[in-house]
Amino acid sequence: MRKQYDFSAARKNPYAAQLKKPVTIRLDQDSITYFKSMSEETGIPYQSLINLYLKECASSGKKLNLAWK
Repeated sequence: MRKQYDFSAARKNPYAAQLKKPVTIRLDQDSITYFKSMSEETGIPYQSLINLYLKECASSGKKLNLAWK
């Protein structure tokens, strides 16, 4: 290894904007169990499955039909 490196010609990571941001979210146990079982079937981590589902909902403009009693 060198004792000193020259980063004067370095550039920013072009993929930095695409990185995921860690958040805390509260989910009910049934939802977690559902995505964990889907994870076992597909081999995809359950948090990635939740992200894929939410991304699909956001891109398609899916809206919830909430009816409060």
